[in-house]
Amino acid sequence: MMPFVKRAPKVSFKKPIGSVSVSGHKFVGCPMPCGVQITRMEHINALSRNVEYLASRDATIMGSRNGHAPIFLWYTLNKKGYKGFQKEVQKCLRNAHYLKDCLRQAGISAMLNELSSTVVFERPLDEEFVRRWQLACEGNIAHVVVMPNVTIEMLDVFLNELIEKRSVWYGEGSGEPPCVAREIGGENCWCGLHK
Repeated sequence: MMPFVKRAPKVSFKKPIGSVSVSGHKFVGCPMPCGVQITRMEHINALSRNVEYLASRDATIMGSRNGHAPIFLWYTLNKKGYKGFQKEVQKCLRNAHYLKDCLRQAGISAMLNELSSTVVFERPLDEEFVRRWQLACEGNIAHVVVMPNVTIEMLDVFLNELIEKRSVWYGEGSGEPPCVAREIGGENCWCGLHK
């Protein structure tokens, strides 16, 4: 997303970085899991080896590659173009800010990095809810990656269900939401200690 955000720092090999990795199936929308990694030649040389039966040098990480993924990536990149991706990035960032703001208005701890569409918030107590919404959880936090296919209507359904369930989890003497200050910072935590 960063190449399409005006205020984002430019990613360049002029900086002291070793590699850049991009998921092809998340934001770009390739129908199968795939990724692209660009790295410095010295790292490629360290991984490369001659393969006798190919009569060439193999520089792939696993020694194999999916031939369909590059075709899907090429097609999508050409079809959407720079302006298309820029428009999708702006939509994702707007929707991510909407989700974060709604969570906070409901008294739910939440944070969002300004250059990301990943909203981090307190982990729901109900594992069925977590599975239904395919939330990625670790410890006391969960996160949602707001992708191009995510609409405000979808976010509203998620929010309404979360708020309803949360009133049961933390209603009338049922306990307090977890403190997530360590994970997302005290300014983002809305537990009893940080309100």
